[in-house]
Amino acid sequence: MKVLYITNIPSPYKVDFYNELGKYCELTALFETDASTERSEEWKKYCFDTFEGIILKGRRMSADTAFCPEIVKHLQKGLYDIVVLTVLASPTALLAAYTLQHRKIPYYYEGDGGFAGQASGVKATLKRYIIRAAEKCLSSSKEFDRYCMTYGAKPENIIRYPFTSVKKADCLTEKLTAEEKKQWKEEFGVAEECAVISVGQFIPRKGMDLLLHCCKDLPENTGVYIVGGTPPQEYLAICEENHLQNVHFLDFMPKDRLMKFFRAMDIFALFTREDIWGLVINEAMAAGLPVISTDRCIAALELIRNGEEGYIVVNEDREQMKKALLALTESSERREEMSARAIDRIQSYTIENMAAEHNRILTQKGNRS
Repeated sequence: MKVLYITNIPSPYKVDFYNELGKYCELTALFETDASTERSEEWKKYCFDTFEGIILKGRRMSADTAFCPEIVKHLQKGLYDIVVLTVLASPTALLAAYTLQHRKIPYYYEGDGGFAGQASGVKATLKRYIIRAAEKCLSSSKEFDRYCMTYGAKPENIIRYPFTSVKKADCLTEKLTAEEKKQWKEEFGVAEECAVISVGQFIPRKGMDLLLHCCKDLPENTGVYIVGGTPPQEYLAICEENHLQNVHFLDFMPKDRLMKFFRAMDIFALFTREDIWGLVINEAMAAGLPVISTDRCIAALELIRNGEEGYIVVNEDREQMKKALLALTESSERREEMSARAIDRIQSYTIENMAAEHNRILTQKGNRS
């Protein structure tokens, strides 16, 4: 079975997924550009092991998209059994969709996530042009099901898959013992009895300011570790204003080190104002961390049962955020219970399972062709 994926950049999780999917089929992936200008050099360290990865030539249009007219030559009828388009907001994606439709080549649309907005205006028209014509839509969540239907997909043509960035080897199978947790804390120099971690770019959308405003109410022996680079002056001002001595700003870490660092932590908090998924939640759960996030984070909405693997709070509601943090920082027993549930929940969200499920979906398409 010959499969073609059309996407924007070879981000780490995509390359890991394609390398796993490439074990099942003859896979080619076309990338609009080699990397995002908003990401670290770590994102450029990729290897195409089991699939053919082609970086198209073109003119960069944004941080992670480009206009690549040469994509047309790759879209010949009969060249691939299945074509999967994964980008909406780029000229290359629109050109690909137009070419596929004009040449009567069926395609699937696959998305990581998205919140349905007002289905009007130019952008909505373009999204509808791609999604409505797709033979199937591969969706990561209930919320993204609604997104696809907003832009013209029929409910019966939506197929769910487990979206993730963690491999089976990344996932704990049982919660850490007290002694194991202590050893991880010692390895990373974490002195506090309870440690809260958040990871993300230092941009308003990620809501790090909301977390900082909650820190003054945390128990004395609680540390807050924010991984994202050099903090902006706004964050430092909040710390100074509230006399926060328990906040540690850390630079971004390679994924393998971050996965280990998670094991020295006790709680993961992401008070994002909007994330169309939020893969760091998968990664935190793989390390056994209970999660607190907002109702504007699709990973939280899909993976967290409120009060089971963590808490989902209303976006921008600092009081709810504070209460959720206190509920976990003040109870090691509750943290351990949620840790065990988080580990159980994440077992099916591995790269290996994601690829196996895609193989099942794509094989069904191949058998019908």
